Amino acid sequence: MPERKAFLLRIDPAVLDALQRWAADDLRSLNSQIEFVLRRALQRDGRAVGANTTRVAPPAGTEEPSS
Repeated sequence: MPERKAFLLRIDPAVLDALQRWAADDLRSLNSQIEFVLRRALQRDGRAVGANTTRVAPPAGTEEPSS
């Protein structure tokens, strides 16, 4: 099994609650759900581990609004 790194995560309680409910719905642990969400975001943005690091711009008009 690959080495895992532990780290402290400060998170808004409402976000944590939503992640816990989502994890339960998907029959995952909270830790696995957080890793799932992070990996999916990395893949979506072309930054997945082992993936080509060249980012592809999304189609016009589909950019997510900035916060």
